[in-house]
Amino acid sequence: MPTTSARQDFYQDNGYLLVKGLITPTEAAEYRRRLHELAARLQRGGSIDATWQSVRDAKRPTVIQHCHDVQFFDAAFSRLLLDERFVRVCAELVGPNVQLHHTKMFIKPPENGSPFPMHQDYAYFPHQRHTMMAAIFHFDDAPLEKGCVRVYPASHKLGPLPSDRPDNSLDPSKYSLEKATACPAHAGDVLFFNYLTIHGSGINQASEARTTWLVQMRDPADKPTAAAHPSRGQGMMLAGIDADAAATKL
Repeated sequence: MPTTSARQDFYQDNGYLLVKGLITPTEAAEYRRRLHELAARLQRGGSIDATWQSVRDAKRPTVIQHCHDVQFFDAAFSRLLLDERFVRVCAELVGPNVQLHHTKMFIKPPENGSPFPMHQDYAYFPHQRHTMMAAIFHFDDAPLEKGCVRVYPASHKLGPLPSDRPDNSLDPSKYSLEKATACPAHAGDVLFFNYLTIHGSGINQASEARTTWLVQMRDPADKPTAAAHPSRGQGMMLAGIDADAAATKL
């Protein structure tokens, strides 16, 4: 495994980092089972499809199953948020103080799992210092044919980019999915990336679902510049302290 310094340097230079085998394949399989059971329960209450409008195609309908704040539905994910293996890497990349923003489940069903257009997460919850980082846990393998995440390395150095699209996705003629760097992953791998890093993913064309869990986090001293994307779990400390807690206590 690369050293802490090597991981930090790669992340700072490229805006992303794929950590191989952060959890074991056996653990990943259990979390996968739990997410698919959660999706089945949620679907009994109605559609949980979160396909972006800009990639909806009437000729080839696709679906992605989605849920916010998974840890409020299954305690196993509360424990995973504080798993020392995960928290250690978060602190290396964000700093000693790491605060949760939100979590999301994404299940791309087999053969028609929806793509994500290229975008920056910044547009949905802008912050002052841009410490916001996502971590995507892979609970099954995510090769190219499953629509793995793709990134534009070092694109975080471009800063916030304008978008004239309703969903804030970026112009595909400038930032195409095909030209982005693919990040295929195995069950147990975790992909970290800055919220300014341009990223997206393709259609799952494989015969098996692609199952992931996204955790979005920040330095608690990095304040939002807009009241956006509220979350039930927002403010939970994953590492360190919130030095401003005295000013915001209930």
